[in-house]
Amino acid sequence: MDAPAQRWQKTLDINLSGTFYMAQAAGRAMVEAGYGRIINLASQAAVIGLDQHAAYCASKAAVVGLTHVLSLEWAPHGVTVNAVSPTVVETPLGKAAWAGERGEKAKAAIPVGRFAQPEEVAALIAFVAGDDAAMISGSNYLMDGGFSTV
Repeated sequence: MDAPAQRWQKTLDINLSGTFYMAQAAGRAMVEAGYGRIINLASQAAVIGLDQHAAYCASKAAVVGLTHVLSLEWAPHGVTVNAVSPTVVETPLGKAAWAGERGEKAKAAIPVGRFAQPEEVAALIAFVAGDDAAMISGSNYLMDGGFSTV
């Protein structure tokens, strides 16, 4: 209830508008070339709620919706559009934001008992970007250790 409008808008600008403008610029070139792969980075927060993260969850859910629309529009032109939605990733930012008791509690709620590693996310993105994934478009890959199935 007390989230300032500025914080809401900044989160939407970064997560949603940034994704849209980047996809638009890349998509224009890819459609013209008749080939391309766009992989949007969403989050498990696109499909679950996280307490006190209204703007983040809403913006990442919107990224998944955007992914669906762009995949429909650009697939006839040889461009696939997908999203990858990891849980907390153990980057320096992820480690700092989820340190201590809060992070341990979050990890305990994940069936595999840990957060994602950057290399795991990169490997999934590499697959979706490759030729073996040419038939995949409009998908949202949850990478959350089973959390969203609980």
